[in-house]
Amino acid sequence: MANITVDGKILEVKEGALLIEELLANAINIPHFCYHPALGKDGNCRMCMVEIEGQKRPQIACDTPIKHGMIVRTKGANIDRVKRSILEMELINHPVDCPICDQAGECSLQNYYMDVGLYESRLSTPKVHGQKHVDLGANVVLDQERCVLCTRCVRFTQKITKTHELGVLSRADHSVISTFPNQPLSDPYAMNVVDLCPVGALTSKDFRFHKRVWFLASEEAICNRCARGCSLYVDHHKEKYKDEMIYRYRPRFNALVNGYFICDVGRLSYHQENENRNFHPMIRGKESEYEYAEGKLLRLFKRNIGKMLLVISSSLSLEEMVRIKALAGMYDATISAYEPNRFDEHFGDDFLKHQDLSANARALPLLGIEEHCMGFSEGFEQAELIVFIGRSDIDMVKTLAYETKNIALLYGYNPPFCEGLELLLPITSHTGRAGTFINCDGIVQYSNCAITHNQGHKKLLELLAMLLGDTLNTCEEVWEETIGKLEHFQGLEFEKLKHTAQKISL
Repeated sequence: MANITVDGKILEVKEGALLIEELLANAINIPHFCYHPALGKDGNCRMCMVEIEGQKRPQIACDTPIKHGMIVRTKGANIDRVKRSILEMELINHPVDCPICDQAGECSLQNYYMDVGLYESRLSTPKVHGQKHVDLGANVVLDQERCVLCTRCVRFTQKITKTHELGVLSRADHSVISTFPNQPLSDPYAMNVVDLCPVGALTSKDFRFHKRVWFLASEEAICNRCARGCSLYVDHHKEKYKDEMIYRYRPRFNALVNGYFICDVGRLSYHQENENRNFHPMIRGKESEYEYAEGKLLRLFKRNIGKMLLVISSSLSLEEMVRIKALAGMYDATISAYEPNRFDEHFGDDFLKHQDLSANARALPLLGIEEHCMGFSEGFEQAELIVFIGRSDIDMVKTLAYETKNIALLYGYNPPFCEGLELLLPITSHTGRAGTFINCDGIVQYSNCAITHNQGHKKLLELLAMLLGDTLNTCEEVWEETIGKLEHFQGLEFEKLKHTAQKISL
């Protein structure tokens, strides 16, 4: 460790680390475009200039290693004049079209521009114009006039995906970011360049012009697209007289799981949350009131004690699995998490995408829940009531003998079939209920997202509490009553888990 002085304040920092890293870690605002923690230093934007005592001229903080005793100034007449001049250079050919820019409200250039106050251009010659609305592929659109050439996107394709689709073409003030001929963006992580872009040059074709960002509320959640369980933000908004809508997923930094990135498949999976939730309870193919359907579910359980098979999704939360196991014990039912289509070897890769398409399968062996075909077959032969919870396997359900088995379905998305079902009872979808998940590496994470919709569907924990005849219908209560006492989770504190992912031994 080393002691340095920044703007008159003494800080204890890591000796040899980059100055910008420690300044940002200590909540000292230092303007920057090209530096990013996942991509390292590049030194081309020059926005992070600071004064260092003993140096003849200002230095860039992203390429200055820390030495004990350094005296650094990030503010002052001299360094402010330098930063102002650099920012003016960035704005020479920029259209300054913030009112119509999709990045307005979360743009670093806009923030610096408003701080400095360069509202009038001193340029006497025409601005150099670039191409507008350039489709780079993979849902990414480029506006060359807004680009500050920080090269974050270029370095992402070089260092992270190693696909090398992007580069800087032409020279001087005609330099632009572009794809190479006949090589559009096509890698499965391409949309991360939109998050990396500090300005409005790269925007998402999926999100652009759908909603201003200052209207959006954000919830912390876990992606349920595969067993990696990437941390993400769910950005949503409720317009007047309309239902709550999710507008995008964004990656949320998690050093243990996904770093700063998520795959494009997981990023776009929010569409399912919006498109397939508007459906009603059905009893033998006829629409029913929710309360009556709840009563029907309870009656089915009571009539079939000892003759039930609970077929659960391996993407249910830890709390839901624990409660279902208690439910099986109470009604003498068999549990199976067998999913024939759970693995997809074509989906996985060596970065973030995992071939296991479940979100919480690592919890199954810890809870002693059967996940093999043999256990499912034996339970199916003996059962008279089959209850699918959190899943809708079309092929599996259609092969079941409707004439000899009663089938109930508790599901969060509108299923493509309902004929032949004894009961279809909607539950809230993944972003509508909080819960804990264990990813493929044994990282325990809490998803705090519980968005309320107009449909009035209940959370699965609430239905399980009704079936069990108790009041444990929140994650906190389930942890306190059950999960915290289990062997693998005794060292975990739920309040801490809500904010920090933790690893357990499997």
